This record gives sequence, structure tokens and C-alpha cells, in this order.
Amino acid sequence: MCGIAGSINLNKISLETIYPLMAHRGPNDSGCFYEESKGGLISFFHARLSIQDLSPSGHQPMQKDHAIIVFNGEIYNHKELRKELADNFISSSDTETLLALYLKYGMNFLEKLDGMFAFAIYDRQKQKIFFARDRMGKKPLFFYQDKDSLAFGSELNTLLCFKQPQIDYESLKFFLQSGFFFHDGTPYLNCHSLPNGTYGEYDLSSHHFSIKPYFNLLDYYLKPKITDEKEALKLCEEILIRSLQNRIESSDLEVGAFLSGGIDSSLIVALASKIKPNLRTFTISFSGSYDESHLAEITAKTFHTNHTTLKITPHLKNDIHKILQNYGRPFADSSAIPSFYVAKEAKKHLSVILNGDGADELFGGYRRYVGHLLVSKIKPFGFLSNILPSPKEKKSLYNYFYRLLQMAKTYQNDFLSYYLHATTDIFCGYFNFENAYNKEFQKELEEVFNSPLSKLSQMLYLDSKNLLLSDLLPKMDIATMANSLEGRSPFLSKEMIEFAPRLSDTLKIKGKTTKYLLRQLAQIHLDKEIINAPKRGFEVPLKDWVNHDLKDIILERLNNSKIAYDFLSKEEIHNLCFNTQKYGEEKRAKMLWSLYTLEEWYDYYLKAK
Repeated sequence: MCGIAGSINLNKISLETIYPLMAHRGPNDSGCFYEESKGGLISFFHARLSIQDLSPSGHQPMQKDHAIIVFNGEIYNHKELRKELADNFISSSDTETLLALYLKYGMNFLEKLDGMFAFAIYDRQKQKIFFARDRMGKKPLFFYQDKDSLAFGSELNTLLCFKQPQIDYESLKFFLQSGFFFHDGTPYLNCHSLPNGTYGEYDLSSHHFSIKPYFNLLDYYLKPKITDEKEALKLCEEILIRSLQNRIESSDLEVGAFLSGGIDSSLIVALASKIKPNLRTFTISFSGSYDESHLAEITAKTFHTNHTTLKITPHLKNDIHKILQNYGRPFADSSAIPSFYVAKEAKKHLSVILNGDGADELFGGYRRYVGHLLVSKIKPFGFLSNILPSPKEKKSLYNYFYRLLQMAKTYQNDFLSYYLHATTDIFCGYFNFENAYNKEFQKELEEVFNSPLSKLSQMLYLDSKNLLLSDLLPKMDIATMANSLEGRSPFLSKEMIEFAPRLSDTLKIKGKTTKYLLRQLAQIHLDKEIINAPKRGFEVPLKDWVNHDLKDIILERLNNSKIAYDFLSKEEIHNLCFNTQKYGEEKRAKMLWSLYTLEEWYDYYLKAK
């Protein structure tokens, strides 16, 4: 796990200049590479967090024959792939394995990889640079591109070292409306993210940059379904065990696991503890409201793990600027705060951690999926959401049914509003941002909702392409890498993401039961109290933070706005800040939080200019 950056045909930047912006991603080593090519000066930079091959032989940028690479991530099956390569390896690094695979197979080797990765390979013979990103987009890769130059990096803040891009106000409108950037996008013009499951080919002679897919999750949703529960249960367990084995055995450092009170992390711990006895597990006890230690301790005792409860007292006033500005763009998910703190505390104990990312989006873990299947039946009652008062409590039954009514009102009429009511639900019902309807997203929604996919598969696929890619995975990447911690996600293994979409709907949602197949697997391994516990996630006390801990900071920033007034009037922002009775409490907190993250990002952008 590392940080990468580089440029083509831009001014030369020293390693001493750029490394401080990358050091948190790779504190163990750094390196650079420069070469004049047909397309101008090529610069590669690397910051290394040593996980595989701790020796200096894993240093990057790495060269093999006519190929030079900078690589961020881990290839979990690289030792197995080495067996098909007749090569004289000088290291045990997966980076060298990647170069050898490229030299033998070209970019076709991507289909063989099980891992999380983003990399750039400069091929001297072809005078091309190839870029690639893993199937689900776990590892980030951002670009700035103009007519004859290009810069890339693992983080947007690093790109500002090469070029000062202009702000894309249309992209920011979409962010405010939706709560995320479309397909992991950016707030800058000419600045984009490499799509997940694709590779890019940059021709140094013509400066042409083409992007080609090597994986499409939709293909697996369209395959014939697995309907037999016994077969599915057996396959799911076998795949999860292999995924865990690869993620544990491919590290030269100790691997631990986050352990919440939920099914996903508990299953990971149950199976991982058989592979690695005395597994180190970590639970957070978050002062204020979030405490999952009781349920986690049940699992820890059952599987005899070396368990630690991380008692976290956030110092929000001191830390909030750093937490948000790490993202390099506005970030509306308030669970970024506990994610940062738990990663910071876990790093004090080890450098590699297992997590349950992706299980909800693949197996149907959110209760709104049940609601999505019911919406067509309550469509005639959707108008009631215009009459009923806004809910005050996020986790209340009233809030659940109120949002169902909002979904019913827009069902089959307005795909974007429907999807946002079902998911992020930030400004919906209060503010519409002019021209915020991203045409590409609108087209994707129309194609998916009009496709032959089942209603459940439609929502699962859209969530994987949007919320998982643009919110949940960036959140965990930044939270962990800001603290030099590597997060590994067994549910996002190559085998698992090819298996789960093929499951029939009834193996995911059965009646009111979410994540049905994983619950059946849990019946075999876990305590009943864990199986029957409601889904929680990082339920942060955002309303309390906005009204107390962060109140002065948020109000001062918004009342002296540098950018929020470009999207909402002073009167509208003033009402949000002070006319508290006009809005539902939870909605108001989310709206204020989104605007505040916008201001925090803009403040960093101005200072970097």
C-alpha cells in the first residue's frame, strides 16, 4: 500500500517538494524517476508503506527490462501467478510480479489479478504509459489532463503540486444535490478519476489517452442466477475463506481485523481466526453515542481473539480541518470522522487490517432495499410526504416510512430524485440546485431502471457504481492511508464480486430479512445475539455535533462563506443556520454538514494556489 504520482510534459518537480504531500500513504521509503521521452519529460514518484517484501528490493519506481512502474495496492494472488512465469525474480515483491506479468501478457494480465491496485507502467519500447485501477475502484487514481500534458496521483491534493486546475461548478452542484461525485469524480475541470475496472493507454507521440474496460460488474448481474440455497451457502463460505487466506498470508506484517457488532465483520473474524489463531481484533467505543463493544466482545470471546476496545474521545474542534481536507474534495459522509479516529487508534497496534466493505452492496444489507421492493405498492400514497411533517430522528420507524413515501412519489417519474431519496437524501425536498442533474448519471439511471435486471439487482448495481465507489471506498482509503494503515476487504475479492451478483434475489432479501445468505452463513458460525442485531454502521451523532461541538465553527464558516453563496442565497443559508424549526433536525444537520465540507475543501484549494 503506497502513494503514487507523476506527470508527462510538465515542469520538473523534485521529490523533496512532492513527498511531504504523499508521506502519510508511504512513510517507509520514497523514490522518483525522470526521463525525457517523445512526449516530453516523464516524472514518476512513489511513497512506500512496506507490507510485502520489507527489504530494499521492493523500492519503487521499479524497472524490469523496458518497463518502469509505480504501484499502489496489493496483489493477493501474486505468489500463485509467479508460478506461471519463467523469470529470475530479485525480490519477493508483488510489484516485480506485476512487471513480469505485463512483459509476458501485456495489459491482458489484469484479468488474472485478485487485489486492490492503481498503477502506471511506462513502456520505453512502445512509448506509451499504461494506467490501471482495480475492479471495484478500491484504490484511487486521479488525472489532470490538457492538450499535451498529463498529471496523475493517488490523491487530489497531490495533483495540485503539478497544476492548479480551475473549479468545475457544475460538478459541485451535483455533489451538493447528491452527496457524492459521479463515478468518483472531482470538483475540478479537466480532472477526472480513472473508472474502476478499466485501464488507460497514453500515447507519448500523439498525447492521446484512451480508456478500455477489462471488468464490468453488470455482466455478472446478467448471468444465470444461482437459486439453490445449499449450493450458494457452500460456495459463499469457500470463497470467503479463500479471500481471507489470500489477504492474511500475502502480508509480511501482522494482519488484524476491525470487529463491530455486525454480521460482516463478525463472519470475517470467525473464519479468519481459524486461519490465524489469536487474531488481533479491534472494536471502537465512541464517546457520545456509538458503542458496539458489547456485541463485539461476544464474538471475540467465542473465537479467542486478542481483542482490544479502542475508546475514542474525538477532539473535533482540533481535528476536523485535517480530517476533511485529507479528501482533496468536499466529502459529505459524516462517518469519515469515526473512520479516521478508528484508523488512527488501530495504527498504534498494527499496519494491516481486515474490514467488511462491500458486503452490504453485494448481498443486500440495507433495509432500504426492502423498501425499494415495496415502493410500487404504495405509489398512490406518495403525495402524503408533502403533507406529513419531516422526521426528527434518523433511526425512527417514522423516518423509514416517510422516506418510503418520498420514494413512492418519484417512483418511475424522476429517476434521480428517486435514487437520492433512497440513498443520501441530503437536500431532497428542500433545495434543488439548478443544472445539477448530471447527464451521464441520468442516462445511467434510466438505462439501469429500464433494464431487464430485477428491481433489487438494479439498486445493488447502482449502489456499487456510485455509493460504494464514490463514498464508502474513498472514505476508508483516506481514513486508513492518512494514518499509514492498510485496509483489506475480503468481500471485494475477485471471486466474490463475480459470485454475489449471480445470487437470486431471494438469497439476498427474503421478506423483511436483509442479507439473507450471509445470515444463513452466520447461523453456522456466530452467536444468535449477533445474527439478530439490527444493522448499525457508523451511526454518528451528526445532529449533536452540528448543534454543539462544531456549532461555532460551522456557523462562522457559513456566515463568512467563500463559496457556498455561489449555490444558495445568503437568506437560504441564514435560515439553515438559525431558523431551526423550518427543517427536520437530521436533514438540517446533513445540509449544514455538506455545505461546511464544501467550505473546508475550498479553503485548502485557496491556500494551495
